[in-house]
Amino acid sequence: MKILMLSTDENIFIEGSEVWRRMIEYGSLVEELHIIIKNQNSPLRQGFAGQANLKTQNFGNVFVYPTNSYWSFFYLWDAYRISSGILRNLKLETPQESKHPAGQVRNCVITTQNPFETGLVGYLLKRKFRLPLQVQIHTDFLSPYFGQESWKNKMRVILGQWLVKKADGLRVVSERIKNSLLSLYPKPYTLNPVTVLPIFVDIEKIRNASIKTDLRYKYPDRFIILMASRLTKEKNIGLAVAAMEEIVKVYPQALLLIVGSGPEQKNLKSQISNLKLQNNIIIENWSDDLASYYKTADLFLLTSNYEGHGRTVVEATTADLPVLMTDVGIAIGSVVPVGDYKVLADKLGSIISGKLTEEEILEKQKKVLNFYRSYNDFLDQIKRSWENCFS
Repeated sequence: MKILMLSTDENIFIEGSEVWRRMIEYGSLVEELHIIIKNQNSPLRQGFAGQANLKTQNFGNVFVYPTNSYWSFFYLWDAYRISSGILRNLKLETPQESKHPAGQVRNCVITTQNPFETGLVGYLLKRKFRLPLQVQIHTDFLSPYFGQESWKNKMRVILGQWLVKKADGLRVVSERIKNSLLSLYPKPYTLNPVTVLPIFVDIEKIRNASIKTDLRYKYPDRFIILMASRLTKEKNIGLAVAAMEEIVKVYPQALLLIVGSGPEQKNLKSQISNLKLQNNIIIENWSDDLASYYKTADLFLLTSNYEGHGRTVVEATTADLPVLMTDVGIAIGSVVPVGDYKVLADKLGSIISGKLTEEEILEKQKKVLNFYRSYNDFLDQIKRSWENCFS
């Protein structure tokens, strides 16, 4: 079996990165893995990692191709053109060899990272080459908050709702997304197989990690509320900042530690400064040593408007760190409504004061760890999700 993957994650080009290692493992499951990466190469963007132009790379049987699109709009044509060239050179079955009633080719699967731009390219390739298509859904695009974020997202919701019906298989990262799809399309024959499979979390690695950064030593005598994420609009970290304005009036020792970077960093710093919360809210650069942060903080906080799954809350749970989060993704631990900073502040106060104990919160969230088994089992499920696309 051969796989053609349409992705938007440029980190695949960084040899040794987590996503690079994962793609190498995926390659071990199949004959060949070809990955087309959406990236932009224009005077308005200095390229990725300081490069103006990325080049095709290969690692054994894993081949990675950048689109180097001049503008983001051109991605659709660039990805379609590159993918078509690859598929023409692959030794695909003919419709006669496949012995499938509809002439579907049986030795190659197209998989796309989302049901939007990459999904549309995947669908066009499916039609042209008679290949099965798997659409992956890593974000809860059926959440009302997703569509409200921008006009682009409104268009993506419409496109996504149409594309999921055209896929031969769907891989979603949470039961929430699966249930949203099934409620939208209640007839069992409307959708092809839906596999619930989040990105793998190495539980043992987190459990066995040594503490390199001790937050209790770094920030003594503080109640440390940890957030770790990209600083983007959908993460709604401003909600946590607003809640902290109420919290510090009663608990001046409370500290909100935000680990991450992103386009909202400037706005967040301005909000923190306007509320005079510089002593109670600190933004640190992203760290690869999150295990130490999980193990030495007092509480993990997630305030997203929507999430596909919520990998960081699983990692926090693995490190026995209580979680407080909005009702998104897998919604474990102590859960509050999306967007309500007053309810969030009240719940934070209950946790800091001890009215809601660590044991009570952890008891609710640890059940989720039963889902995560060995990495080999995860890889087996990935391969099975591809095989399930052959109707």
